[in-house]
Amino acid sequence: MKLPKGWKDGTLGQLIAQPVSGVSVLGEDKKPEAGMPGVLRLSCVTNGRFNPHDVKYPLPSEVSRLGVTAERETILVSRSNTPSLVGASAFVPKDYPHAFLPDTLWLLRPHDTEAVSMRWLSFMLLSAPYRLALQRIASGTSDSMKKIQKGAFLKLKAPTPPLSEQRKIADILTTWDEGLTQLDALIEAQERRKKALMQQLLTGRRRLKGFDQSKGKTASDRFGIYPADWNRVRLGEITHEVPTKNAEKTDLPVLSCTKHRGLVLSQEYFGKRVYAEDTSGYRVVERGEFAYATNHIEEGSIGYQNLCDAGLVSPIYTVFKTTEAVDDSYLFRVLKSPLLIHFYQINTSASVDRRGSLRYDEFARIHIWLPSKEEQKAIAQVFDTADQQLTLLRTQRTALDQQKRGLMQRLLTGRLRVKTTQTTT
Repeated sequence: MKLPKGWKDGTLGQLIAQPVSGVSVLGEDKKPEAGMPGVLRLSCVTNGRFNPHDVKYPLPSEVSRLGVTAERETILVSRSNTPSLVGASAFVPKDYPHAFLPDTLWLLRPHDTEAVSMRWLSFMLLSAPYRLALQRIASGTSDSMKKIQKGAFLKLKAPTPPLSEQRKIADILTTWDEGLTQLDALIEAQERRKKALMQQLLTGRRRLKGFDQSKGKTASDRFGIYPADWNRVRLGEITHEVPTKNAEKTDLPVLSCTKHRGLVLSQEYFGKRVYAEDTSGYRVVERGEFAYATNHIEEGSIGYQNLCDAGLVSPIYTVFKTTEAVDDSYLFRVLKSPLLIHFYQINTSASVDRRGSLRYDEFARIHIWLPSKEEQKAIAQVFDTADQQLTLLRTQRTALDQQKRGLMQRLLTGRLRVKTTQTTT
C-alpha cells in the first residue's frame, strides 16, 4: 500500500526505546493503605483502558525488588497472556508512582517526544490490523499463554504521519473514547439502579402503588422480613420438572446457559460448535420453560427459554415449567437474584451425591416468598422497562464503538486525512 503524502515508513523500534518490564513478586490479599505499593495485574490493561487500581500487594520482603512504575505519556503492553489477549495495551495519562509493573507487562517510552505522540501510537496498537499482527508474532507451545519477543515486536511496521497529524488523530479518537466512557458510566448507573430495585421489590421492602395491602410484616426463617400478604412456598409447589428427551433425534437448535444472559443459542454465542454430534440424549426445552445446568447453578446459570419454539440442552441440564400461579418473567428475576444464588450454593454444598450439582428434587425444596400474580406482573414490568433501557444503551454503545473503529481504521491508514497547520485534507 502506498504511503500517504507526508508519511514516513518505519518500524516500532524507530519510534520507541527498548520496552522495559518489572519483576514477578509474591503477593498477599490485604486492605490497601494510602501510599502502599502495588504490583499491576495483567487485567489492568483491558479493552484499551488502564486501571491503576487493579493491583496485588507484595509481601514486605519483596518491596525492595520493585522497580518500574506506570509513567505519564507511556503505553503498557501485555507481553505474555492468553492467545486472544496477548499484546493488549493501554495509554497511561499520568504518573502512578505506587503502581509497579510485573514481568508480564512492558512499558513503552518514545525515543523522541518531538517525533511521536504516544497517545496516537496507543491507538495504532489497538487497531484491528495491529492486534492481529501482535497475535501472529506471539510464540509459545501452550494454548493458554503466549509471549511476544522484543525483537519481533520492535520490527513491526509503523507508517507514521507528521507529529501534528498524529496529535490531531489522537485528539479526535480521544473525543470518541470520552463519549464511550460516558455511556459506560450511564450503563453502570442503570445496572446499579436495577440491582437496588431488585433488592427492594423482590423482598417487599418497597411495594408498588396499589399493592400495599399488608397490615404487618411476616418474618422469614432467617433471610429477612416479607409482607404478610405474600406466601412462603417451595419451588416444587409452583414448578414441575419436564424431563423430555430428544428421543426422535429432532434437529432442534442447541442452547447453552450463561450466568449473565441465561439461555443463549450455543453456536451463535460461542462462535463454534461446543456440543456433541449426537444430540439424541439431549433434553428438549420448549418456549416458556426454564433450564439450568445442574453443576453450575451455584453461579447463577439458570435461564428462561424465549428464543425459539423448542431447543435442546445437554443431558446435565434440568428443565422445568411453572404453574398458573406464577408469572414467568417475575420468577426468572427471583431465580437470578443474589439470595437465590446463595440458596443454590448452600444446597449444592449439602448435596447428597457430593458432586457439586443441584438436582430438581433439591431445587424444589428451596423456599421463596410469592406475592399475588397481579403484583408479580407489575414488578416484572418494572424490570422489563429497566432491561429495555439497558438494551438501548448497550445498543448505542455498540454502534458508537463500531463507528469509532471504522473512523480509527481510516485515520490510522491515511485514507482519511485531517486538517492541521502542516497537513491539508
